[in-house]
Order: sequence, then structure tokens, then C-alpha cells
Amino acid sequence: MLFLITFRKPLSQEEERTYLSRALQGDLEARNYLVLHNMRLIAHIAKKYHNYEKEMEDLISVGTIGLIKAINTFKMESSNRLVTYASKCIENEILMTLRLKKKSAKDVSMYEPIGSDKEGNEINLLDIIYDSDIDYDEEIFRKDNILQLYSILSEMEEGREKYIIIKRYGLYGNREMTQREIAAELGISRSYVSRIEKKALNHLKNQFEETWNS
Repeated sequence: MLFLITFRKPLSQEEERTYLSRALQGDLEARNYLVLHNMRLIAHIAKKYHNYEKEMEDLISVGTIGLIKAINTFKMESSNRLVTYASKCIENEILMTLRLKKKSAKDVSMYEPIGSDKEGNEINLLDIIYDSDIDYDEEIFRKDNILQLYSILSEMEEGREKYIIIKRYGLYGNREMTQREIAAELGISRSYVSRIEKKALNHLKNQFEETWNS
């Protein structure tokens, strides 16, 4: 079914504060008015996760729940706009739904083996972005940032960096390849492959941290 929605014009800061004040006092009409005028925000966030086996209409519904939670818990004394606070609530609600869905499906986890190092030790996705100074484990599972990692990969410019990461670690169902194999395939030296791989991993890690801290 084609899902269509007409977006209302965003409210001014003064209008937003007025309706928020009324909504927090239990005015359902004011709350619904805020929801209608923030549907564009919900759709924008939901679109990021549309490729993760969830229909857009379902994601819009889930995101709306997150927006309502944001309206109901917004602190009027805060200097932030509703959109700033609501964005995280909407995204968390969508991620929670996707996380629950993953529990009953055979999906990728941070600990799924994606290859091995030169000593034959298993390498998983967490190894790619792990930094001993940061405790990613709890935060990754709390936020389900595995989705973000694949999102970052999908948005990477097509080229040697992306190609080498995918081939080197056997992502997206590809066979894991050694640096020498990749070098031979691309017609470059193994040391050059190593430098490109290191640069690409740093890019992934930095993008991951930016997403995690946003």
C-alpha cells in the first residue's frame, strides 16, 4: 500500500511553546496539534531505517509514539526546541522496535564472526570499531548501533576504501579476502591495501562515534 502523508508547516518557537504548555497540562487537542506539525520530523527519521525490513507506515506509527512521549516529558524550562529533544525520543522508539524484531529473527549481531586475522583469530564487527578507552559494549546494545554501522557503510562513497572493507572482512555475504588477494585483484601493492584499509577503518570508527555522540 502506498503511504502518503501531507506535512503541516513547522510551528514557530512561540507557537510551539504555547501548545507545549497546554499539552503538558493535559490538553489533548494541543498535543495532537504538535504531533501534526512535527510529522515531517518523524518521516525524516523513519526514512533512515526504512531499509531495515520494516514498512515506512509502521515506522511512522512507531515514531509518532516516540514524539508523543517527547511531548509528555518535555521540560518547559529547557532552552532547547522540541525538535531537538523529540528527535532522540523518536529514534529510540524506532530502534527499540527494531531491536525487539531482531530478537526473533536471524539478524546480524556485533559478535557475529566476519572473518579472521592473519593469526587465524576470529574477527567480529565489534573488533572493527573497538577502542579500549571507550566501553562500547553497553552503549552499542542499548542503542542498537549495529544499524548505524551498516548505514554508514551504505552511505560511503563507492571506491577503494569501501571495496576493501567489504572484501577484507567478508561483509554483505562476500568471501573474506586477504590483503594480498585484494592487492592482486586491484593491481596495487599489499602495503597500499593495508594503508587504505587502516584509513577506511578509522573513517568508520569516527563516523560511528559521531553517531553515538549525537
